[in-house]
Formats: sequence, structure tokens, C-alpha cells
Amino acid sequence: MSHFLPENDAVLTAARGLAQAHAGLIEVNSSPLYLRARDADPARTVALVSGGGSGHEPLHTGLLGRGGLDAVCPGEIFASPHNRQIYEASAAAAKRDGVLHIVKNYTGDVINFQIAAERLRHDGIPVATVLVEDDLATDSADSATGRRGTAATVVVEKLLGAAADRGATLEDLADLGRRVVERSRSIAVAARAQTSPTTLAPAFALDQDTLDYGVGIHGERGIRTIARPATGDLVRRMTDDLLDALPEGPDEVLALVNGLGATTELELNAIAVLLGDELTARGLRPVLVVPGTFTAALDMAGFSLTLTRLEEGWAELWTTPTRTPLVLPRPSRTPDRSEAAAPTATQTTATNSPVRTPRTGGEAGDRALLDRYALTVTQVRDNLTKLDQLVGDGDFGDNLAGGVRRAVKLADETGADGTTALAEAFLNDVGGTSGPLFGLFFQHLAAASPAEGGTPSVAALAEAAAAGHAAVHRVGGAVPGDCTLVDALAPAAESLAASRDAETEAPLTEAAQAAIRGALATASLRPRRGRASYVGDHALGVPDPGALAVALLFMALADIHEPATAPRLPAPGHITVP
Repeated sequence: MSHFLPENDAVLTAARGLAQAHAGLIEVNSSPLYLRARDADPARTVALVSGGGSGHEPLHTGLLGRGGLDAVCPGEIFASPHNRQIYEASAAAAKRDGVLHIVKNYTGDVINFQIAAERLRHDGIPVATVLVEDDLATDSADSATGRRGTAATVVVEKLLGAAADRGATLEDLADLGRRVVERSRSIAVAARAQTSPTTLAPAFALDQDTLDYGVGIHGERGIRTIARPATGDLVRRMTDDLLDALPEGPDEVLALVNGLGATTELELNAIAVLLGDELTARGLRPVLVVPGTFTAALDMAGFSLTLTRLEEGWAELWTTPTRTPLVLPRPSRTPDRSEAAAPTATQTTATNSPVRTPRTGGEAGDRALLDRYALTVTQVRDNLTKLDQLVGDGDFGDNLAGGVRRAVKLADETGADGTTALAEAFLNDVGGTSGPLFGLFFQHLAAASPAEGGTPSVAALAEAAAAGHAAVHRVGGAVPGDCTLVDALAPAAESLAASRDAETEAPLTEAAQAAIRGALATASLRPRRGRASYVGDHALGVPDPGALAVALLFMALADIHEPATAPRLPAPGHITVP
């Protein structure tokens, strides 16, 4: 599949193609990109909004319409959608009683959906979230990240879609979603990695007689590589692992047999029979055994199994007809139900969200911090990228530099205060995980600048740093010691708070020094959150790039306001890469 992606705007082009194939059912908003159902059930009072990285289709977009989702936000391939996409889609789809976000537990997805929720609440729109976390391979007490969200997302979206069309409230839907997640577990295996859209080669190599056990839907390697067993033995092993982890409850279960992109219908149907027999032999009643490709990993050759213990009425919710691009199988074990009427073929049109102009600061518009930070980030961008390649996906330096460039352009064009321009640029235009978090911090930092211009007081900066730290923690959940940007932000905020009531000669210098110490100390930490948490001990010895970026900001603040005592800003390329 990834051999034939368009070179430009692949995700947008695919979204337009889906809408074209289902005329009258879906509309596409191109900037920011989201898809919206055109035919909502009039009984629905709460909108359901989901999304995530592209490459998992038909996940999310396949369940767009009656009996499913109201809006879907697709990110780039294997990358989270931007908070602006989610915010705009949710605002456009919101019903009388608000919006429910259905979010897979990946750091970027969680952070961007939470930032969007903060923005919606600020607008007075009620929001609740269901976090899907079902993957056994990442169920570790050593990680604060928790289980990944994978194919159980399909079960959550289908059941909530049916319940929403019956007029369920926001609170009822959130409670139902959380119960479905609690009663669901998944595990996946692969015989061949997905094709990289960049190299057109498998993302990792596997011998012909081995399997990766516990792979992720973004092509993450499994928790172990095993000798390839007979298919029946493999299904038995996966069933045992799922049942060992599945919470106690009723004997009735829903079983999802999900292809990862290159597994044939022939194989999935056969596996479904093997799984049904294994469950029956253990005294369970597989009310629903559903084979198909629902949550792909591009063209990975593999499959996942998901088990959900069913409460009363859930099977009926699953078999409720839908009007969505994906028609979910309704096995013969369930009562027969009539198909939904086909959608009316009408012209599908693209819509555009309202353009929001950035706010400006005071009339004077202080640019010193923005210009100093822009210079520093330009100098160290390449080394920040190299550090991120060691512990993440290697895009941090470019994302940070790109966001600062956008802020400079915004300030030039609108006269916005420097920190206000940083907040707008990072909240609205910088993707990934850390970009929107920096945007939240910059948003609070901007509040410290006096409306009439001039130098912010230490008390105002202390209050802004504390509020920014609280917002970042509220959205991302990180605490000092998790090896994230919080390891620099928290000590800097604490240092400023201590200086607020004491007669400190150089409070910003001390805050910068605290941030530097916190950032450098991350090299000795085993990451518990963020992308680096997936590489475990491989991150040891590498300082967190986000924490370093925070330290550089406080150094720039000190250099502007306390030049005699401020720590020196780095010369080009000064940050050391292990």
C-alpha cells in the first residue's frame, strides 16, 4: 500500500477519496484537515470525535456516520493529529450537550486531544474523554505511559456510536466508554514489518521462521521475537495471555480478529474459527467473533486479537445497524438484523473553518525574548535533532525551530508580543507531542507581560511559570523524574516562586541555572513518559531535548533581564551529543 502514496498531501488526498466514494455521507474540511459526518441521527445530543495517525485505516474514518463518529481528525502517517484539527472538528461537530473525545493512549494523541479539550472548555463547550488502553505488550508497572490504545478502539467507537444515537448523555457515554476499555485487552503478532513510505523497504527485518510477538500498530517492534509456531498453537498462546489479563466478569465475550494490513481475509476467517473454539473450550461464550481488517499498520503482515467481556445490552449495541463506510460483520451467532439504508448520493463539499486572527500583546510589543530565543534555537537545532534521534523520532529540532520561525513571522506581521506569538504559533501550527505543550507554557508566560509594555515583574513571571507548569502537567501528566521537559520546567518554576518572596539579586539567573541542572540530570533517568519511554535503557546517557529547550528559554530570559549574571548562551553547535 505504501508503495503508491501520492508524493504531496497524501492524507488529504485520501480523505477526499473516501468522501468521493461515500457521496452524501462525509464532508472534508481541508484547513485544518478533518472529516465530518453529514447525516447525524437527530436523537444524538453528544458528538463523538476521534482521530489519530493515518495508516491505520479503516480505523476512525470507517466508522464516520450514523451509529458511529461525528468527526475524525487524521494526522500524518503514524503521527498524532494537531490540537487545532481536533479543536476545530469538535467545535464544528458539537451537539447540544457537548463532545466526547475517543483517544488512543499514545503520548501525542493524548496531549493534543487534551489541549483541544482545554480550548473547547474555554469556549464553554462541555467535553469528556475516553482513553483507550488495551495493548498487553505495554502493560508494565515500570512505565507511567500505560497500555497503548489499539484495536479495542473499534469496539469503543461502535458501542458508543449506537448509544449516542439513543440519546445517551455525555456522562453516560463517558462511563460506558471507560467500562468497555476496562473490559478489553489486545495482543498482536507480525511475520513481516510494514513498508516504510520513505525507503519502500520493510521497517525492520524478521527471519522467515520467526514472529514478533506484541507489535504495535505504528510498526513498533514486539516485546519478544519467537520461533514461528503452528497457527493453532499461536492462537492458543495469545488467548491464554489475553484471558490472564482480562478482568473477571461475565462469560459472554466479543472477540475481534484484526488484520494489520497485509493479512488476507482467508487467514482472518480461519483464525476467527480457531479463536472461537479456544474460547468455548475454556467455558466462555463468544457471542460475537468478528474477523476483518479494522486497525491496520500500513501493510504489516500480522494480526491482533481483542477480547471484550460483554455487559448486558452491549451485544445489541454492536449489532445496531450503521450508515458508515465500514460495514462491520454481524456473525451468525448473533440475532439477524436488517441492513441500514444506503446513503443518498449527493455532492460532497469541502468546508472551511472560521479563520482566527492572533491576539496581540500590548501596544509596545516586546520582541527581545522571541528574537534571543530564535537565535539560540537556530544555533542548536541540529544537535537537538541528533539527541532526539537517539531517544525518539528525530523531529524535535526541526519542529522547535519551525515553530519559532512561525512566531517571528507572526510577530512581524501582526505586532504581537513575542511570547504571545510563540503561544499562537506553537498551539496552532506545531505538531508532534512537545510542540503544543510548549504552546501552553508560552500562553501562560505571555500573561506575565504588562499590557502597557515594559519588563514583567518577578512575581508575574513566577505566577506564569507555575501556571504553565500546572497546565503542562494537567495535559501530559509528567512529573519531575519522568525524563521530559517538566524536569527543567518544574525546578525553574520552583526557583522563581522562592524568589518571589525573598530578596534575590538575580532571580531569573537562578531559575535558569535550576532549569539547566534539571535538563542535564535527565541523562541519568530512564524515561517514563513520551516517545523516549519506548526505548527504555537506550535513553540512558542522553539528556532530554525538550528539557534542554526549556532551559535555553530561561537562559534567554536571564540574558535579557540580568545580563551580568546570566548563564552564557551556547555557541553554535555547543550542545554535546553522546
